[in-house]
Amino acid sequence: MSLQNFISKAISPWMKNEGPDSDIVLSSRVRLARNLSNVPFPITASKEKLEENILLVKDKFANKTHHKFGDLELLKMEDMKQNEKRVLVEKHLISPNLSDESKAGAVLLSEDESLSIMINEEDHFRIQVLLSGFELSKGLTYANEIDDWMEDKVDFAFIEKRGYLTSCPTNVGTGLRASVMMHLPALVITRQMNRILPAINQLGLVVRGIYGEGSEALGNLFQISNQMTLGKSEEDIVDDLRSVVSQLIQQERAARETLLHQSKIQMEDRVYRSFGILSYSRTMESKEATQRLSDVRLGIDLGFINDVSGNILNELMILTQPGFLQQYAGEILSPEQRDQRRATLIRERLKLEETD
Repeated sequence: MSLQNFISKAISPWMKNEGPDSDIVLSSRVRLARNLSNVPFPITASKEKLEENILLVKDKFANKTHHKFGDLELLKMEDMKQNEKRVLVEKHLISPNLSDESKAGAVLLSEDESLSIMINEEDHFRIQVLLSGFELSKGLTYANEIDDWMEDKVDFAFIEKRGYLTSCPTNVGTGLRASVMMHLPALVITRQMNRILPAINQLGLVVRGIYGEGSEALGNLFQISNQMTLGKSEEDIVDDLRSVVSQLIQQERAARETLLHQSKIQMEDRVYRSFGILSYSRTMESKEATQRLSDVRLGIDLGFINDVSGNILNELMILTQPGFLQQYAGEILSPEQRDQRRATLIRERLKLEETD
């Protein structure tokens, strides 16, 4: 398969859109945790009970056409190869927990992969909507539509005093986790992030790396989300997050302007060095690749590079992950082989820009 065909099939269609403020906010995600009433939660349920839940989903939701998200396809974890599951994790469509630890896990996916409903992860259902750019309100609207659509057919565990009941106490109430993936290179370069991060945490939000809890903020990518779900409405939670993200966008833009006016030559040198290394390297570790790609994306946004798509960071941050590299190669690769394949894929991707 050619690289161009591989990219067109590998990248989720929603990622190709450019939503509001997409130069800084790469994506917005809204997730709702839900459990069936009078059924043991996944952490205590037997495999048989969890398989009954999958049959329920297959009967009521799978292979159905939703008016907004189109056809919904059910994928069972036990029917998938390990690398296929890894690819879904790298695309943020399922969690590592569902891939590796669920006794009987599955996922319900929309055609454009903007909707992912994880089944039998920590909770019976994790309804997740993914959108390009800064689209938290739209994401909440879409997630609530799916929530209502499902609740017409099944009963969720809910009590008036506490709200929706979940396996983890921090999700009780709305069951809502809203997050944005932000590219904040200028705030990192100007060393303002060290001051900003503690302030964000004090506001009841949490900052993580690209793959959530416990992951490193590689490539100057930060995932910012709410911590608490109890005691606030869904709208208030999203409004609080949107307010902080709006401020971060302004601060990042200001930091970029400062770099452009005070350190233009140094920034151009940094950007073009990274571009050159990505264009000609024969081996590339994941950590270096993400940092170099971050530099190039910043160079595109600052106007230094005009003939490369701004989506290249979004694409290559996923395509250069181990699962995708092995999917493209059609075989299991050693770490050294992955580093070589990563460098080759990046070179080929940049050459595609020259022929467009």
